[in-house]
Amino acid sequence: MNIKPSAAIRKNYNEISTLCKETGEPVYLTKNGEGDLVVMDIGAFARRESMLRLRETLVAVEEDRLAGKKGFSIDDIDEMMKKAIKEVVDGQHK
Repeated sequence: MNIKPSAAIRKNYNEISTLCKETGEPVYLTKNGEGDLVVMDIGAFARRESMLRLRETLVAVEEDRLAGKKGFSIDDIDEMMKKAIKEVVDGQHK
């Protein structure tokens, strides 16, 4: 986990940008010793957002299944998974 004081973003923007890109991890910025902001590489953010959307979709499908709603065929699931994987992979190449 990378933690820096908020002043670091003003003084060392390029260093923090490089750190985010190289590690793929967010940098946590503090203000007066307390958590204030999180800075992360745009590619890592896009991947995280794609994974969250996938998780939301899977939870919704499971809730529907538990409620007795009609499910999806294997072909439907295969197509959804291919689409989700493509979104994540495409997000990594941006």
